[in-house]
Amino acid sequence: MTRADTDPLGLLGATISDKYAVERFVAEGGFSVLYKAEHRIWRQPVALKFLKVLAGAAPGMRQQLLDGFVQEGALLRELSSRTASILQAHDVGTWSTPTGEWYPYLVLEWLDGEPLDAVVLRERAAGAPAWSLEAVRRLLEPVARALEVVHRRGVAHRDIKPANLFVIGDPRGGDAFVKVLDFGIAKVVGDMAELSAANAQTGMGLTSFTPSYGAPEQFSRRYGATGPWTDVFALALVMVELVTGRPALEGQDLPELALESTHPTVRPSPRSRGAAVPDAVEEVFSRALALQTTERYATAGEFWSALCLAMDGELAPASRANAAAVAATVLGTLPQPTEPTQPTQPTPAAPAGPASKSKLALGAAAALVAAGVAAAAVVATRAAPSTPPASVATSAPPAASSAPREPSCPDGMAKIPGGDFYMGLDSTIALPMERPQHQVTLSPYCVDVTEVTVEAYRACSDAGRCPRAGTTVEWPGVTAAERKTFGPLCNIDDPGRDRHPINCVDWEMADNFCKKADKRLPTSAEWEFAVRGPDGRLYPWGDEPPNANHLNACGKECVAWGRAHGEVFTAMHAEDDGFPTTAPVGSFPKGRSRYGLDDVIGNVMEWVRDWDGAYTKQPERDPSGPAAGTERVIRGGAWNAGEMVWVRPSFRFKFKPETRSHGVGFRCAKSL
Repeated sequence: MTRADTDPLGLLGATISDKYAVERFVAEGGFSVLYKAEHRIWRQPVALKFLKVLAGAAPGMRQQLLDGFVQEGALLRELSSRTASILQAHDVGTWSTPTGEWYPYLVLEWLDGEPLDAVVLRERAAGAPAWSLEAVRRLLEPVARALEVVHRRGVAHRDIKPANLFVIGDPRGGDAFVKVLDFGIAKVVGDMAELSAANAQTGMGLTSFTPSYGAPEQFSRRYGATGPWTDVFALALVMVELVTGRPALEGQDLPELALESTHPTVRPSPRSRGAAVPDAVEEVFSRALALQTTERYATAGEFWSALCLAMDGELAPASRANAAAVAATVLGTLPQPTEPTQPTQPTPAAPAGPASKSKLALGAAAALVAAGVAAAAVVATRAAPSTPPASVATSAPPAASSAPREPSCPDGMAKIPGGDFYMGLDSTIALPMERPQHQVTLSPYCVDVTEVTVEAYRACSDAGRCPRAGTTVEWPGVTAAERKTFGPLCNIDDPGRDRHPINCVDWEMADNFCKKADKRLPTSAEWEFAVRGPDGRLYPWGDEPPNANHLNACGKECVAWGRAHGEVFTAMHAEDDGFPTTAPVGSFPKGRSRYGLDDVIGNVMEWVRDWDGAYTKQPERDPSGPAAGTERVIRGGAWNAGEMVWVRPSFRFKFKPETRSHGVGFRCAKSL
């Protein structure tokens, strides 16, 4: 074995940018060379990906290519912060060999596992059976989720294939996790091809996609432009390959593969490749693999939701709840792009009810999936063709009457689908208690739509099931003057505040109330995910700074109240939100979270289950904080919050559990 085979760029033992110590060569592909390195400061492994496809660029082209490369690296960094299913990018740079060869590179998170193409090749060599459709859906659901995050931003990957899907864990074990690799690489390669046709590699020329997974529009623009629907086509091809045990497009060269992809009557669907699938499922794949881009699903979320609905009528009862949760997670929790690349049909409004008030209509999507009604609300088309494709919605039969109903939440609670998100904040505005941002995976659960009200808590205490709420404030070091000022704000004895949140309750009171209602306090992670969702937004409604329409925080009214009572309060904004102290729950519909939760920031802060403790960078599943401690976490800001940081969902407070404050209440959660 030559040095070129074990160290093609001669980097072993070198340190890149004074901080990445190269340890070993990993792999070389058509476009890039991959090394494993150690971050000398973090003492953690990282991956260095050098784009050799750009190494031959003429000096006059390099700056333009580098600008595009840096831009795509920044995009990857942003996208990977919104979902754990996209490979994280840490840094970008360039490196030149002693002989003057120029290589842009990306610094990426290091993953232990293998790409899906290696899994497929190994299984074929071993004669393993083809995958079941349900096993494929379970494996690739993180891919659909990741693609939907970027598709709703109007961004496309354009080179989805098994080699770009990295499997962590046992692929068939049921607990594997898949990450999407190489976002932005296809665009950089495409730019290179446009700038320098002379750099073509192989007889096919330099292409920014893999022909074996190419959509018709990638072979010829007469079928339409590339976009998110191109990824839908490729994802469907990968699924067909797994369920049939053979490549979805079979050909020896570019013309043969192009013919397979663009054949007007024989589409590469599961049935045409020999797999026995239900009619409804075949219809979904037929649309995902449509020849014309205008006839396909616009995004991966639309495709995945339609597939879940189609499979729901065919699966065993135990799988139906997962199908509905996946569809709601992928489609319902993600914001629409501000400037969609192609028009979409509007989604019908959510049905009435407190759990259906999210402006992003998660309630509508989840309710439609759970009920199994027409998928027109979930599966939108971008442009109606002259003969619309058959809708999968009407093909999905209702669940048998004897089948168990899928888990649902009690009245007054919103169903949170769970999934992956990055907890905390790592941006320049982050404070120590928000850092480090880290990956968390949550199981589905329910959360109260509103904070627990005075009326609800009083009913529990009147029945002898809960201790009476406090009528004055208590915390370590509280003064008589503070009791005199803030004690009257305890809501329990004010008959006009039945619909205000209960306050002046300590952690044990909150915990007891939830348990007596057959619920529990949410964990800190559950609380943050229910408020922010998976996309990393700064506030429940998005990134727009809070104002008097969003929440009950400190404005002119709060400052005036403080002045009248000898307190100096800082205003978060110059407006008057109408409530000097607490407000009736649900008074600020524009501040609802994507899941329809009211007052998750502002009004009163909320006790959660966790003891206070430091974050780590390690991924976690259903975390519940330290096993013991001296202070409990509270989240969400209150009516007297004067700084925007106090109402950021990533921000954490902590109080002694015996604290009874005029600014602290709670809401309950329930496992599914």
